[in-house]
Amino acid sequence: MPRFLPILLLTASVASAQIATPEPLAGTLEAGVYTSPTGAFKMEIPVLPELGGAVTDTDKVVTFHDDFGLQITVGVFAQDASLRWEYSTRGPRDYMIYFFTNFVLTDFKHFCPATRVETAGFSPDFLGGALFTYLLLPGGSMFAEHAEFGKADDAPVAKRGNLVFVKNGYTFVISSELSERVTQGSRFGKSPAEENQILRSRLIGVTKKIQFLKQAPAN
Repeated sequence: MPRFLPILLLTASVASAQIATPEPLAGTLEAGVYTSPTGAFKMEIPVLPELGGAVTDTDKVVTFHDDFGLQITVGVFAQDASLRWEYSTRGPRDYMIYFFTNFVLTDFKHFCPATRVETAGFSPDFLGGALFTYLLLPGGSMFAEHAEFGKADDAPVAKRGNLVFVKNGYTFVISSELSERVTQGSRFGKSPAEENQILRSRLIGVTKKIQFLKQAPAN
């Protein structure tokens, strides 16, 4: 089953005249466009080389990161026979809750045990049905001086927005941390609802950069 979070730990911020790729890419990067090795999608890179933009990926997950607090992860997982059955029997809403709870949330809790869901909501008219979730991760920020997964005492509480949807036989998971919550601390001063709206807008903005390419292989 998919492992979502490890790629977050591989991100690096490297100032360069071009987009940095700290590790060899599984996908391809050409003329500002990243193409997934799955062949499921390609997208305009949402980070700029002038701001230290970097791209790191695996065969299923790509992370875009820069020096100014932007960090976006796009995961794409082909639905095998079991997941197709879950989708057909549960329907979009319950399938996405099932997938997020059993795979994505489990992954976050593996690295940051105190992770909890602050709130979640299903949008039936967006992308044919999409689940938005907002997580709190004590000690799990990518923007703290040192990410201390599992050490919740006195550590910054990160907040991540996540978007789950299904397209062409793939389950997509887009995730982004609200970096300002950690980097600005009390000066940020947004309510939870305002934080959620910022994250939701950013996640929707990412989907507008994605071009979906092909059906998942049957297996």
